[in-house]
Amino acid sequence: MELVIPIMVAIVSAATPLLLAATGEIVAERAGVLNLGIEGMMLMGAMAGFAAALVTGSHAAGIAAAALAGVLTALVFAFLTLTLAANQVAAGLALTIFGIGLSALVGAPYVGQPVPALPKLAVSGLSDLPVAGPLLFGHDGLVYLSVAMVALVWWFFNRTHAGLKLRAVGESAQAAHALGHPVVAIRYAASLFGGAMAGLAGAFLSLSYTPMWMESMTAGRGWIALALVVFSTWKPWRALVGAYLFGGVGIFQLHAQGAWGLPSEVFSMLPYLATVAVLTVISAQARRGGMGAPADLGKPFRAPC
Repeated sequence: MELVIPIMVAIVSAATPLLLAATGEIVAERAGVLNLGIEGMMLMGAMAGFAAALVTGSHAAGIAAAALAGVLTALVFAFLTLTLAANQVAAGLALTIFGIGLSALVGAPYVGQPVPALPKLAVSGLSDLPVAGPLLFGHDGLVYLSVAMVALVWWFFNRTHAGLKLRAVGESAQAAHALGHPVVAIRYAASLFGGAMAGLAGAFLSLSYTPMWMESMTAGRGWIALALVVFSTWKPWRALVGAYLFGGVGIFQLHAQGAWGLPSEVFSMLPYLATVAVLTVISAQARRGGMGAPADLGKPFRAPC
C-alpha cells in the first residue's frame, strides 16, 4: 500500500493536463470547430504561466496569464478559420508549429529557473486520512478544477439552453443559422474556451507537475488530448475516465523502465502506442455504428446571403 498510493497520486497528476485540454477541445468540437493546435496552445500557456508566476511571485497571476495566452492563441486560429474560412486542419497544424516556436523563443530567458510548485489544498482533518487523504485531499487547485470542469461542461451540454444551441451549431450550422442562432459567435466562444483550458493544462505542467519551464515540455500531450476527445466520443465523463487511463499508462512506463532495465525509448513509446491502439479500436467500431461525432465538425460556415 505504501507504494500503491504514491503511484495513484502520480496518475492523478499525469492525467490532469490531459483532462483539462480534452475538456476544452470537446466543447470546441461539439460546436463544429476542429482545432489540432492543442499542443501549441498548451506550450504558450505553460510558458506564459511560468513567466508570470516567476516575475510576480503569484501563482494566481501565473494561472491567469496561462489561460489568457491560451485564449489569445486560440483567437488567432478562430480568426483564420471562422472569419477567413481557412482550412481548420491546416490552421491547427500551423498553430502547433507557431506555439512550439514562439514559446521556445519567448521562454528562452526562463529556462532552468525554479519556481515554487502550486500549493496543495490541504483540508484539516481529511488530508491526514490513511488512504483517502492523499488520494482525495492532497492535490492543488488545478486538479480539482479539471474534475469540476467535467461536471460543469456536462451540465452545460445537457441542462442549459446555451448548451443545446452550441450542440445544434455543431450538428448543422446551416439549420442553426436558419433558426436565428449566431453560429460564428458561438464557435468563437467555444474556440476561446478550448484555448483557455489548453492554457490551464500548460500551466499545470510548468507550475505543478514539473515546476519549471523547458522547451517543448508538453512532449506530445496535446496530441494525446486530441485522441482522448475521440476516445470519449465527445462526452465529458468518458474523457475523465480516459484521461486517468492514459495517465496510468504514462506512469506505468516510468516504473516499468526502472524495473525491467530496457531502453528508455521503448517505454517512452507506450502512451502513444496506447493512443494508436485506442483509436484503431474506435475506428473499427465507427465503421459498424458511428462514433457520435458532430456532423459539421471541421466544416466551414458562411452565412447565406
